[in-house]
Amino acid sequence: MKIYQNSTEPIYKQIASQLRDDILMGRLSAGDPLPSIRALAQDLKISVITTMKAYDELTAEGLVTASKGKGYFVNAKDMKMLTEQHMRELELHLSDAIRSARIAGIGVDEMCETLRTLWEIEN
Repeated sequence: MKIYQNSTEPIYKQIASQLRDDILMGRLSAGDPLPSIRALAQDLKISVITTMKAYDELTAEGLVTASKGKGYFVNAKDMKMLTEQHMRELELHLSDAIRSARIAGIGVDEMCETLRTLWEIEN
């Protein structure tokens, strides 16, 4: 896991984002344990509170569950929930792309054509 101290994104968000990606991409499966809060904080040289905020975010999203005295575990993947998570990520990326296009003076038609071209290249 990589944390960028000079990033505008808070550290807990960076942690949550990387773990979310691991879950959504199948690198972490249902029932897999997450590193303990203390161990992850120690490895990343950050506070336990920061790590806890990241885990709380993932818990609120339904991706992980806390088991008292045992730690945090990846939840079973509900396909509807998984689709919603992917859609949320897609919307964030598209919002960034729209902002960039507007700054560059690129219109919606050109943006759609670029998306279609990239889609075809990827398939």
